[in-house]
Amino acid sequence: MIWQTINKIPFWQKVVTGFVLGVLVGVIFGQQATVVKPLGDLFIYAIKMLVAPLVFCAIVTSVTAMSGDGVNLKRLSVKTLGMFMLTGFLASLIGLAVGSAIDMGGNMQLAATEVRDRNIPGFAQVLLDMIPVNPFASLANGNVLQIIVFAALVGIAINSVGEKAEPLKKVINAGAEVMFQLTRIVLKLTPIGVFGLMACVVGEYGIESLKHLAWFILAIYIGVIIHVLFVYGGMLKFVAKVNLGQFFRKAMPAQIVAFTTSSSYGTLPVTTRCAQDMGVSERYSAFVLPLGATMNMDGCGGIYPAIASIFIAQIYGIPLDLTDYVMIALTATVASVGTAGVPGSAMVMLTVTLSAIGLPLEGIGFIAAIDRVIDMARTCTNITGDMMTAVVVGKSEGEFDEQQFYADTSETQSNATA
Repeated sequence: MIWQTINKIPFWQKVVTGFVLGVLVGVIFGQQATVVKPLGDLFIYAIKMLVAPLVFCAIVTSVTAMSGDGVNLKRLSVKTLGMFMLTGFLASLIGLAVGSAIDMGGNMQLAATEVRDRNIPGFAQVLLDMIPVNPFASLANGNVLQIIVFAALVGIAINSVGEKAEPLKKVINAGAEVMFQLTRIVLKLTPIGVFGLMACVVGEYGIESLKHLAWFILAIYIGVIIHVLFVYGGMLKFVAKVNLGQFFRKAMPAQIVAFTTSSSYGTLPVTTRCAQDMGVSERYSAFVLPLGATMNMDGCGGIYPAIASIFIAQIYGIPLDLTDYVMIALTATVASVGTAGVPGSAMVMLTVTLSAIGLPLEGIGFIAAIDRVIDMARTCTNITGDMMTAVVVGKSEGEFDEQQFYADTSETQSNATA
């Protein structure tokens, strides 16, 4: 009976409960609270276990999913994926700029369990290091960037081979589903992990350490607002050449649902209705919006990992250089396309980015409890990007009715939110 009651509690509430209990234990017991740190370590080790196989399977699956029989579908796929990658890259740059401009960590100096290697390679060496000399070693060592490059090449090769590679494609697709399910299982440990990590942090550094989270939340919201207004707005204004006010007015029902539910998939019916009200054809909206709900994650995969990486570096007192910023931008952009369909994807993507630049994964526990507040803004950004892509690419391919875009559909919008 008690277990059934616990299962009915929303996941985010369980995480917040773990956070609050961890803080209380840290305040009450002080340094003695570090005895529960192994609970946090268990969660971090389980997350590390997922990264290499999950990224490989997810990237290959994403690349192979972009193939199609018709020339028009292939062109739409390339344009759509290109838009996702472009806006994701710009989102990561905005995240880096905002995160660097705001001193979120202050004078807080946590102690990392692992000291990262500060051997800084040149830019040419960074490019060479992206190519895995031994892909199996890259998987074993968790070299995320090499795994991403190898997986993308495998996906391209599978598409080129065609029917003969179909068995391998099915195996990797099945592997991706297995890894998605394993991720769901591991993420159930989040409340326990957050409890252990927060009890240790507060016990060792005091309650004052929590004030920095407010600056982190502020930085995220500033980043997503800049991205939506200037990147999405710029694409709509200067590429699609449509009225921004009309777009945001028609997008508002989906944005409200996304902000309140924090679910791109849950918002999908409303997003589809809003896109079609804007004049996007049914066949293209049926293609781009589910794909976007899986792959287009500018909030989760661009802005959030960039700002979170800088925040974690600040609170651990670890300086970042230009090479680190380049790695953050690359991994955040590519990993967002490959892993965004996973429940709890933002945490997985952040793990990928932190691993790529050698930052301590323990920092995830410090920000996991406020994930719900951040996720509202992230999801709203994601579905806005989906609709922007539907309009911009749809117009370039004749899948957009501009007359419908400017038509008054206020009654339809009201029904969409019902």
